[in-house]
Amino acid sequence: MMVLITYDVNTETAEGRSRLRRIAKECVNYGQRVQNSVFECCVAPLDFRKLKDNLEKIADKEKDSIRYYFLGKKWENRIEHYGKDEVYNPEGPLII
Repeated sequence: MMVLITYDVNTETAEGRSRLRRIAKECVNYGQRVQNSVFECCVAPLDFRKLKDNLEKIADKEKDSIRYYFLGKKWENRIEHYGKDEVYNPEGPLII
């Protein structure tokens, strides 16, 4: 399933800046960064549960927020892109 993950982390303190880096690193393990605090993650339900648990252990519920948008199986029909970066297809061919 395709999940769009967005987050807003309070970075007024050193602890907040650390949480921001840790959340970004966790998201990189599961998906592609499409904006500074936005990731597209194509994950199995079990992997999503693990990712969500990890993110929520890092975040401070009183200061930060994380949002999950479930785009489903036909996510290609739900995303439109305009601008300089190419569209990322996590299920497309991988060229190394």
